[in-house]
Amino acid sequence: QVQLVESGGGLVQAGGSLRLSCVASGRTFSNYAMGWFRQAPGKEREFVLYISRSNGRTYYSDSVKGRFTISRDNAKNTVYLQMNSLKPEDTAVYYCAAGSYVLGRPQVSEYEYDYWGQGTQVTVSS
Repeated sequence: QVQLVESGGGLVQAGGSLRLSCVASGRTFSNYAMGWFRQAPGKEREFVLYISRSNGRTYYSDSVKGRFTISRDNAKNTVYLQMNSLKPEDTAVYYCAAGSYVLGRPQVSEYEYDYWGQGTQVTVSS
């Protein structure tokens, strides 16, 4: 019911910044909670950030608190991931996800989302 396309990945030196975007099409964007996940080579996909439908609640993984920020613009059907103070450990494919479930809590599991983008590569050099 919704399609997601990420963009904004690339190469950056440690300490630098990137902003990822995820544009959604399909059903009403504001009906979906949104999350960002990442997957490094040889590792499981892991939760990074969550934002509620109303943009009033967010939840951050401990690994990115103070460095990454999630936001959304429902008028533009877009969710953003602002990444500052990047570290080599942040190197991964980053995915945005949309969740139709109404759980009343942050959604930190990949199984709590219905739709996924294709991913965008972020590589942080030391």
